[in-house]
Amino acid sequence: MAAALLNSPLSISTQNPKKTLGIPLQDFPLLNPRLSRFDRRKLISSPFSFSSLILSNRNGVLNRLQSVSGGHVSAIPVESKNYEFSDGDADVELRLDISKLDIMSPSDIFVDMDETSLLVRVKASGTLITLMEANCLFERIKPSETIWYIDEDQLVVNLKKCDRDLKWPDVMESWESLTKGILQLLKGTSIYIVGDSTEINEKVGSELATGIGYIPFSTSDLLERYAQQSIESWVVSDGADSVAEAEGSILQSLSSVVATLGGEHGAARTHDKWRYLHAGFTVWLSISEAADEASAKEEARRHVQDGRLAYSNADIVMKLGGWEPDQSRVVAQACLSALKQLTLSDKQLTGKKSLYVRLGCRGDWPDIKPPGWDPSSGVDPPES
Repeated sequence: MAAALLNSPLSISTQNPKKTLGIPLQDFPLLNPRLSRFDRRKLISSPFSFSSLILSNRNGVLNRLQSVSGGHVSAIPVESKNYEFSDGDADVELRLDISKLDIMSPSDIFVDMDETSLLVRVKASGTLITLMEANCLFERIKPSETIWYIDEDQLVVNLKKCDRDLKWPDVMESWESLTKGILQLLKGTSIYIVGDSTEINEKVGSELATGIGYIPFSTSDLLERYAQQSIESWVVSDGADSVAEAEGSILQSLSSVVATLGGEHGAARTHDKWRYLHAGFTVWLSISEAADEASAKEEARRHVQDGRLAYSNADIVMKLGGWEPDQSRVVAQACLSALKQLTLSDKQLTGKKSLYVRLGCRGDWPDIKPPGWDPSSGVDPPES
């Protein structure tokens, strides 16, 4: 039944409610991506602690660029904040109320920090009190340039940003700050969630989209509504390849946050269906059988370097130690943190993704080289 329907168009609502996309689902040739030798930046996360590192390939050598402990991901809700926060061009400022504390002198104030964390304590009435403990700042600071002073009844802490172009929604990296702050880095680029579990892809994709204000799409839902049958019955009647071909066809017209099919019938399972997935940031969610964090990271490295699994094309690799539906926000937050690291490590990446789309998703990712553009120049790619 489904195979017979592939020659008619499928209309899918876009972010503009007045516009629909007519998508021809007939077969069309897909170009094989020219896969590099691990030329993309990768993020590997370990089971639910989300201790992660970004990797890149420089001259064929796997290099560590940055490590962030996801165990320090803040879960403090916005309403529990006990400080005032403001963002300037080159610095961020915290104001902490000390009016009710019996602080005898500035020597009773202790401000300790490194590039990614901040601890503020005061000694009052003989007791050491923690005013703020931020184990994971929104982004890196310059500890040597941090200053603090007392302004009437407030302790003011001024932190110098390493990246003055990045706007901080809050001092700490949290679900709230990431969902607000990531948009300036994504610049409208789509996010595709891939992996063997359709359920996990959809749960995490929906959480991500809701958080950042994108419209969530599920290729499973779209295909089932179009074919008027379940994916399972479609596979039985027409085979897994038929489903994968149909999903690969609609990916060319889907943007926003897109949760893809898992399993053998998913388009992301095969290398030749990645032509349109490269148009956005791809996150591979993978259940790991590793016994510990180090083994999970090594497992991810092997998958990426081996390259036989098409999922290894993904920009981000997220290893999960298990799965429960109520963990979707925890995983989504780790994905946003990874996307923040990735886009900050290569500020030309969104421009390159945009150019790839404008050139028609030719299948030449990541080696697109339009005339007159040097990706390392810091200049946006030319309009096509």
